Amino acid sequence: MIFSRRAFVLTTPFALAACVTREEDLAAQRTHLTRVRYAEMYAAIDTEPFAIPAVDIGHVDPRFLRQEVENPTGQPAGTIVVDLGARHAYLVLAGGRALRYGIGVGKQEAFNFAGEATIDRKAEWPRWTPTPAMIAREPERYAQYADGLAGGLGNPLGPRALYLYRDGRDTLYRLHGTTEPRSIGAMVSSGCVRFFNQDIIDLYARVPLGTRVVVLPNLSHAVS
Repeated sequence: MIFSRRAFVLTTPFALAACVTREEDLAAQRTHLTRVRYAEMYAAIDTEPFAIPAVDIGHVDPRFLRQEVENPTGQPAGTIVVDLGARHAYLVLAGGRALRYGIGVGKQEAFNFAGEATIDRKAEWPRWTPTPAMIAREPERYAQYADGLAGGLGNPLGPRALYLYRDGRDTLYRLHGTTEPRSIGAMVSSGCVRFFNQDIIDLYARVPLGTRVVVLPNLSHAVS
């Protein structure tokens, strides 16, 4: 069958419109599937000693949701890299890839640890004790917990904690969960690195004792 030039001209706009509609439909479908995937990733967890609430991902900047990305760190597989300035932590994978997590960091640069350390202790639903420096800085807030606070939903460390050591000594810095999910992506903590509870559970399960951690200094000094 031979189409006339007139028929081609008349049908072309409709064909193009159909293509655009299909592309828009595919884009909408991809967006929907992404939302469903994240909703599942950050759903409530009822298999723990304490029920963990879901994260309202509608109020989270997508940059701070867990995702696999190209490895930007230059570090070998198995390393955790904490980028304080970008508010991201990476678990470096094989094949040039990395898992990226959103984090909350120290509200002042002086509160943040930087450099290399290893994870020499891991704990589920850990007990939390504020450091002497924290108590001295804000006694009205922390003095009441000088003897420690048992694990639970009200514990600032959340459901998991990874303890950073250097040369066999506890640095007093931890990678841990949070009671304040809206703080992820901001500079708000007293120096430790906080994750969404669902993310710290994921990271905790992936890394063994002895894992190397590289904490990059915050060069931006920008307060979110």
